[in-house]
Amino acid sequence: MQSDWIWHNGEFVAWDDCKVHVTTHALHYGSSVFEGVRCYATERGPAVFRLQAHTHRLFNSAKIARIEIPFSEDDINQAILDTVNKNGLGACYIRPLAFRGAGPIGVEGRKNPTDVVLFAFEWGRYLGAEAIEQGVDVQVSSWRRIAPDTFASMAKIGGQYVNSQFITMEAHDNGFTEGIALDYNGNVSEGAGENIFVISNGVVYTPGLASSILLGITRDSALALLKDLGYEVRHEAISRDMLYIADEIFFTGTAAEITPVRSVDRIKVGSGSRGPITKAVQDAFFDVTSGRVPDKYGWLTSLKETVAGD
Repeated sequence: MQSDWIWHNGEFVAWDDCKVHVTTHALHYGSSVFEGVRCYATERGPAVFRLQAHTHRLFNSAKIARIEIPFSEDDINQAILDTVNKNGLGACYIRPLAFRGAGPIGVEGRKNPTDVVLFAFEWGRYLGAEAIEQGVDVQVSSWRRIAPDTFASMAKIGGQYVNSQFITMEAHDNGFTEGIALDYNGNVSEGAGENIFVISNGVVYTPGLASSILLGITRDSALALLKDLGYEVRHEAISRDMLYIADEIFFTGTAAEITPVRSVDRIKVGSGSRGPITKAVQDAFFDVTSGRVPDKYGWLTSLKETVAGD
């Protein structure tokens, strides 16, 4: 998990030389915002998936967290493309990160400068290479998702991911691949780092904003694909027991992509293997991201067409 160059405040720095001071505010208080972006290898060369959507959400997260980013969205878009290109990467994972840097120690961090870094590296399937076909075993976590009056679920703020760490560590300690969190009302919210879709009798259900979810960009892509495939989608509260009698369940996320869930709390989901609707969404998703079909959604940004100087 390493490449050669990291974009740091507008300049490229060697991977091993990119460092922060121990007084960096984000180290003490979690005052960072970030994104996860994938670049896919296509027949026309590397292409970044949903570039503008990810950058816009980064800036929205920063707005919610009151973190001033000293660059424009266009600057960050270009920096992402340049970072992938300078490292000579094809398919890869990209991490933009903006955080309150070194300065005064104290909870109020708005006097600290904002640092921005972008790095990229080769990374395979987040939940395992076999997960895309075979699915993953998950548990319902004892840790609840954040309530709307405690944290901001629409923002990808670093400190909030302590909650996700608790969920994932508990799942791993109990022999599961991932955990599913309930919301403050006891309904299904999302995975530690993934949105969730539950399928019953041919209808696709997914939690809405009221369930303290992050508005996932891969989730949004899956919704568009489901619509074009002709499936009915309902945004409503999902009870825990619905997970146990579902015909299919799948996760979505930049890292997880489209990953089936084969069991919940050791109860088999459907037949215990990837279901037909999940496979249909997967196939449609990977057809677009691989370049096998025309990108009618405008989701892919080709490096060859957009890197500065070309």
